[in-house]
Amino acid sequence: MSDDLQHLMTWHNGEKSFSPFSDREMERRQSAMRAAIAAAGLDACIFTSYHNICYFSGFLYCYFGRRYAFALTDESATTITPAIDGGQPWRRSFADNLTYTDWRRDNYFRALQQTLGSPKRIGIEFDHVSLDLRRLLEETFPNTEFVDAAETAMRLRTVKSAEEHMLIREGARICNIGGRACMEAARAGVPEHEVALASTNAMVREIGDGFPFVELMDTWTWFQSGINTDGAHNPVTNRKIERGDILSLNCFPMIFGYYTALERTLFCEHASDAHLDLWEKNCAVHEKGMALIRPGARCRDIAAELNEMYRGWDLLRYRSFGYGHSFGVLCHYYGREAAVELREDIDTVLEPGMVVSMEPMIMIPEGEAGAGGYREHDILIVTEDGAENITGFPYGPEEMIVGGPA
Repeated sequence: MSDDLQHLMTWHNGEKSFSPFSDREMERRQSAMRAAIAAAGLDACIFTSYHNICYFSGFLYCYFGRRYAFALTDESATTITPAIDGGQPWRRSFADNLTYTDWRRDNYFRALQQTLGSPKRIGIEFDHVSLDLRRLLEETFPNTEFVDAAETAMRLRTVKSAEEHMLIREGARICNIGGRACMEAARAGVPEHEVALASTNAMVREIGDGFPFVELMDTWTWFQSGINTDGAHNPVTNRKIERGDILSLNCFPMIFGYYTALERTLFCEHASDAHLDLWEKNCAVHEKGMALIRPGARCRDIAAELNEMYRGWDLLRYRSFGYGHSFGVLCHYYGREAAVELREDIDTVLEPGMVVSMEPMIMIPEGEAGAGGYREHDILIVTEDGAENITGFPYGPEEMIVGGPA
C-alpha cells in the first residue's frame, strides 16, 4: 500500500463552530460521566449512539454505513470519525478528534486502540452495540471486560440543565410557528404533503434566523388526515384532505440534536357530534395529565390515574401508547430516554429539571362513530413545586377546526 495513504489523522480544519452550550456546560456533562466511570471501576467508555455522542461531545453524526465513537477517559475526550466527514466532526466536538480513513477495513478499531491503549474494563452501550460490533471490539481489546454504560448515561441525560431548558424552550416556540403554518395550509383538497412542507419550511427558516450558526438537519412534520391519523408516527402521504376529516398536526424542529414537538387534533371545516364528544374527552385527559406532572410524581401512577378516566368512558381499549416521554437529544430515528416515560411499567419519580410531554391518544377504528386518532401534546418542565407548560398552543374544538373560508 502506498505510503501516502494514511490510516489515522488529526484533521483539525478551521475553527470550532458555534454551540448553544457553554464550555462549562459541556465540561459538566463529561465530568458527570467521568465520575460514573470511576464509580463503576471502568478505565474508559466508548459511546457509539447518536444521542450519547451528541450529548457528551456536541457532534451529531450522519451514519451512512460508517462507524463513529466518542471515547472518554479520566484524562481525554475524543470523537472518532471517518475521513468522509472532513474536519466537521472536530469543529462540532467539545473534544479532540481522530479521523480514520477507508484504506483498511480495521482503521476504526486502530483509532480506538490508539486512543485508549490497553484498558481492563470499558463501558459500552449494550442497547446500541450490535453483535457484530461487540465481536470486533472484543478482538480489538482481547483482555478487556465490557460493561454496560447505557443506563448510566441515560440517567444523566434525563435531568436537564438550565442551558438545555433554554434550547428546548426555543424549540417549543418554533413548534408553534410550524403549527400555525399547518393550520393556515390545511384546506379541503390540499394533499397532506403540501401542508407538511409549509410547516417544515416555516420551522427551518425560523431556526436558520435564530442562531449565529446552526446545522439545518432533521426538522420534519407529520401531517395526517382521515384514516391516516390512526398511528402517531404514520408518514405523510399525498392523500387530499376532505371536508369533515379528522386531522393530526405533528411539528418537530430539531436544533443541535435536540427534539421538541407540538401535536394537535384538528378537523377540516366541521366535526360530527360523535367526533366532538371523543375529542373533548381526550382533551379532558390531556388537561388532567398536565395537572399530574410535578416533582415526586411516579410515572406509573400518572398512567394509572389517566387510565381510570378512559375506563370510565369505556375508551381504555382504544388507547395506543404511553402518556408522555422525556425530551432532549433524541429523534424519530435515534435516541430515547426510556426511564422517563409515563407508562404503567415505569417506576421513575419525576424530579425538578426533567422535561416531559403529556400526550394522551386514543384511536377509534374505521367504521365506528367518531373514527380516527385523537392526540394532544404539550411539553412541561418539572420545577421545584410543579411544572411549567412551555407549549402555549391552543387545542380543542373552539380553536382547531380549520379550513373554512379565507
